Amino acid sequence: MTSRRPIESPGQNDPVAEHFRRSCATLSCAADDLNLRAKIYEIAEAITAAFDGGHKLLIAGNGGSAADAQHIAGEFLSRFNFDRNPLPAIALTTDSSVLTAIGNDYGFERTFERQVRGLGKPGDVFIAISTSGRSPNVIAALKAARDGGLTTIGLTGSGAGFMQPLCDYCLAAPAEETPLIQQIHIVAAHAICGLVERSLFPPTK
Repeated sequence: MTSRRPIESPGQNDPVAEHFRRSCATLSCAADDLNLRAKIYEIAEAITAAFDGGHKLLIAGNGGSAADAQHIAGEFLSRFNFDRNPLPAIALTTDSSVLTAIGNDYGFERTFERQVRGLGKPGDVFIAISTSGRSPNVIAALKAARDGGLTTIGLTGSGAGFMQPLCDYCLAAPAEETPLIQQIHIVAAHAICGLVERSLFPPTK
């Protein structure tokens, strides 16, 4: 084995503490951003209307954003805060046979685009997640979603990249570091899930 630098105990310049501080600062910035909070409500309303109209939610992203897509789909299809009927949400990142077939036959850039065109129907919602806003396969899927009459939602970083013009609603996290952008995305997604759940399944007394 090669020699490595040992992991040192926390000191005055603790990188773990600094990471937490940056995370807290980014979350605080998002919490104080009126436009970002308004966008979360708009996105929640669009998803709620789609579910209420019998439509479904498709979600896609790469890497950590793929994990977020699966996480979000699980919150809707299973449950979030309380027991209720399942809501139709599909992560386009989970079927290895579909992904490798499309990647092999058409190229990686079309892995999500083919699924959106095959599974998406007018009135459905497509959430595209890309921290850079430039992921080619996510951009291609957004274009297919718009062509197919789906409502398009983007989750990205402060740059927004090429996504914003393709999105009916675009939530840009107030951060440039990928890990911090991803933290905002999942916190925002949880907020959206909560709003949708409470709207569609109000408490009965």
